[in-house]
Amino acid sequence: MHAMQYEITLPADYDMGIIRHRVAAKGHLLDDYPGLGAKAYLVRERGVDDSPVNQYAPFYLWNTPAGMNSFLWGPGFQGIVDDFGRPEVQHWTGLAFAEGIASAAPARAAIRRRMRIPDRTPLGPLAAELAHEAERLARQDGNIYAAVSIDPRTWEALHFSVWDHASPQGVGDVFQVLHLSAPERDLLPRGRQW
Repeated sequence: MHAMQYEITLPADYDMGIIRHRVAAKGHLLDDYPGLGAKAYLVRERGVDDSPVNQYAPFYLWNTPAGMNSFLWGPGFQGIVDDFGRPEVQHWTGLAFAEGIASAAPARAAIRRRMRIPDRTPLGPLAAELAHEAERLARQDGNIYAAVSIDPRTWEALHFSVWDHASPQGVGDVFQVLHLSAPERDLLPRGRQW
């Protein structure tokens, strides 16, 4: 599993209805995309859920590198580049994935929590702890799924969870989910991925 996200930060007075319309018109285009476990179409609005910015920030869980590459080099991502410029694409290697107890519910919100890994932290125990955290999140009321991953270039851990209610409790950046494409979510490997 590979996690991927790009963030498009928009002006403070930007009409977020434009992004909502874009997702309503085009979000379904990835509903059957090969290699895609799940794509959460995420937005943050300035002043909502403590967000300091207006932002469009889709988050992907890929089953295959081929699917991710096909998207990045294809017309879907080129549309983002054409409309907003080429964003930095962040990516992390997957550590664990867990289906939540509300896995069949519609997605309404997501929480993303980033954590720097201190230099002297033993990596094996940390990875096991992070995988356990995904399982713990998945057992909470309203959780649709939870994933954890690490960027070994910057040594950043990332928790990502999707919820069936608009105001989930948790530490991190809270996003509204405008649409969830999950053509191969059932194929994402469950539990620890090592």
